[in-house]
Amino acid sequence: MTGLLEQIGKYAAEAFEAAGYDGSYGRVTVSNRPDLCEFQCNGAMAAKKAYGKAPRDIAMDVLPYFEKSGVVKNVKVEGPGFINFDLSDDFLTGFLAEMAADERLGFEASEEPKTMIIDYGGPNVAKPLHIGHLRSAIIGESIKRIARFAGDKVIGDVHLGDWGLQMGLIIASLSESDGDLPYFDENYTGKYPDEPPFTIGDLETIYPAASARSKEDEEFRNKALEATGQLQEGRRGYRALWNQIMKVSIADLKENYRKLNVEFDLWKGESDAQKYIPDMVDKMVADGYAYEDEGALIIDVKEESDAKEVPPCIIRKSDGASLYATTDLATIVERMKLYDPDKILYVVDKRQEMHFRQVFRAARKTGIVKPETELQFLGFGTMNGKDGKPFKTRAGGVMRLETLIRDIDEAMYKKISENQSVKDENIGDTSEIVGLSALKYGDLSNQASKDYIFDIDKFISFEGNTGPYILYTIVRINSILERYASEGGNVQGCGFKAPSGNGEKELMLSCAGFSGAVTAAYEELAPHKLCAYIYALANDFNHFYHETRILSEEDKEKQAGWVALLELVRRILKVSIDMLGFEAPERM
Repeated sequence: MTGLLEQIGKYAAEAFEAAGYDGSYGRVTVSNRPDLCEFQCNGAMAAKKAYGKAPRDIAMDVLPYFEKSGVVKNVKVEGPGFINFDLSDDFLTGFLAEMAADERLGFEASEEPKTMIIDYGGPNVAKPLHIGHLRSAIIGESIKRIARFAGDKVIGDVHLGDWGLQMGLIIASLSESDGDLPYFDENYTGKYPDEPPFTIGDLETIYPAASARSKEDEEFRNKALEATGQLQEGRRGYRALWNQIMKVSIADLKENYRKLNVEFDLWKGESDAQKYIPDMVDKMVADGYAYEDEGALIIDVKEESDAKEVPPCIIRKSDGASLYATTDLATIVERMKLYDPDKILYVVDKRQEMHFRQVFRAARKTGIVKPETELQFLGFGTMNGKDGKPFKTRAGGVMRLETLIRDIDEAMYKKISENQSVKDENIGDTSEIVGLSALKYGDLSNQASKDYIFDIDKFISFEGNTGPYILYTIVRINSILERYASEGGNVQGCGFKAPSGNGEKELMLSCAGFSGAVTAAYEELAPHKLCAYIYALANDFNHFYHETRILSEEDKEKQAGWVALLELVRRILKVSIDMLGFEAPERM
């Protein structure tokens, strides 16, 4: 099933052709003057040059053929040649009936689905998630879900930071506090313990203390660097200890991401790419792409069209150490080898844009990716406090993500407690569901690349452009449909009827815009466009609800038409919020 504008455009194209003009001029758009008409076609203006004829005359030629289609009504030629029109009731109700009969609500999945890897998350192991990880997780998860709904095969990779100095710092610290553990005995040949010698709480204490100490104690820092090197070279005890760190950290990370309703298909990290680095670097050198400059190994990636300087991509420092660029390139090698994706998308802080520009150019120049493989960087802005500066705790530190989630849940609990429709035993679960919608929608409703203000009072409001408002709309519809069914009505047996008022027509047209909204969100990697759509849909429903006595309507045919419309609105909203990464509760 094609989208509404595509279907109307087909009839407009046929009208242009019947009048003797090229059908490509029959492109239809939503009217930018809804007070005058619902849709418009400006093709006559574009056809002026090709046919040497006044646009108004062209439009007048097309008008009678367009009227005959039966798709439109109130067709008028306005101004210099705009064709303005409304949609006919029969066509609109038929379109909605077709939507309702389709499990995908009329959205056509791609006939040529892509295989896409989305790199989002990016946490470092042995460290707690903080609010700096929030946007990557929320935006990446939504784009993954939208792309899957569009028909693509999407692989989400958390891409852990699991191979750097933080590991050496932890190992060096443990070697001093727990040096009798078998992991530090180079002569130990037995089986290492199954249980880790620490908890996630221990690691979250050990790492920051070791990191702070390394900045002041050069001897300790050198010890940590040596431990890092020995780990990466394969020292048996250190690898076993690393596995324990990974085991404890990943379990904690999975639990925190679960609270965000974020799931990854791959839990790979920098360590997985290490085995590809030697051959990759050797080939870059052999092919003449990488060369030494002041002891470092670099690849020139600047281009003549660059408006500003793009520095060389350094793949090995003068001391022989690899960098993030090296690991990222090796990770692309692995992804091409194992998954051969059509596209790799990185959802990362926009301040990393230059880094990824260098990496992408190096990957293309050296042939790591195919010419047709798409590499894309989606940079997101910062989450700021009400003062306009990056969000901090009251003490001025970086807030832990679990603290932020807890604060929103508690604020939501307090708000929902005032609503007596939720039973006491369900308030806790409901507040978590609605709190997650507040957090995610508050982020996703903003364009990803823009900074935004984190305002907890605004985000948890049941009014305005918020997650709780969307959920409250769904719950309201649930209540109406449940009551209709309890009074003997058959929701599934209801059919669409011609609209009896402007509010109903506007709601029907909003429903019909679902495919277009999903297409825009998918093609532009823009969850905020889906948010804008469902906010407008929820507004149109609530306007209709307040002006219509749905359950007390005596005309049962008319009432059945309204029920069919409400059921479609509910389905659209539920499918949409699932793509945004949250769900609706039974009551609020």
